[in-house]
Amino acid sequence: MNSIVIMGVAGCGKSSLGAVVAHATGLPLVEGDDHHSASNREKMQSGVPLTDADREGWLSTLCEELRAHPQGVVMTCSALKRAYRARLRQAEPALVFVFMDIVREQAQSRVAARAHAHIFPTALVDSQFATLESPVGEPGVLRVDALAPLPQLQAEVTAWLTSKEAA
Repeated sequence: MNSIVIMGVAGCGKSSLGAVVAHATGLPLVEGDDHHSASNREKMQSGVPLTDADREGWLSTLCEELRAHPQGVVMTCSALKRAYRARLRQAEPALVFVFMDIVREQAQSRVAARAHAHIFPTALVDSQFATLESPVGEPGVLRVDALAPLPQLQAEVTAWLTSKEAA
């Protein structure tokens, strides 16, 4: 099975969808946020957006994770820029992406609701939208409505993955 990246801005539901897709497919789950450096975590917690330079080591680590799972993996990663997605595809050429599309107000609300339990503050949601280069139209990308019920999203993603395998 292909490796898959569940991507989108903060608050879109990457971790929730990643967990159910990993369970449904039997693939291991790699949480991208778990691989940020301490300095990146500190910057984010302080409300400072990460730069491309800040993300360099993080992307390298995620590429290593993709290569370490040749049988396939479900990875959660914002993958906001086309260049970040290209970098991940270099590590795994058959990589596919699920873009969890959400509007700014809903993302802001979701991030605020989990502020007590997550490193990402609401102050950074705007920077995520400013950085986002939509992957819609790129090969190997499925756009989903991040506000759809989780069971519906999981079914949509696993059906898409199955159809890609059969192709």
